[in-house]
Amino acid sequence: MKHPRPKNLNLFTIHFPIPAIVSILHRVSGAFLFLLIPFVLWGFSYSLTDSGYDALQRWLGTAYVKLIGWLLFIPFCFHLIAGIRHLLSDVHMGDTLTMGRKTAVLTFIIFAALVILAGSWLW
Repeated sequence: MKHPRPKNLNLFTIHFPIPAIVSILHRVSGAFLFLLIPFVLWGFSYSLTDSGYDALQRWLGTAYVKLIGWLLFIPFCFHLIAGIRHLLSDVHMGDTLTMGRKTAVLTFIIFAALVILAGSWLW
């Protein structure tokens, strides 16, 4: 008689290792960046006109828009750092279990530093 394997379908009880979390967040940030492409292209095309450039400069100078820009810059920072980690893993640098954990933690540390630097640069 074949016994069915137990299934845990509650995703809130599963404890993912930190490299898996970095990998999942890398995919999520990439999807978010993909969805931002039309807005970036609109802003670029709007800035190519004389009146649009001046209006965009005034609009981007407000504190509310700076905050939104900084919040939209956060996925870019994470995607960049995690992408470099994945590229190094593809060439077999840091692909052992212990180095995978260390590079995942280092990814979060560099990401946090980059986000703080970007926020301090904006204000």
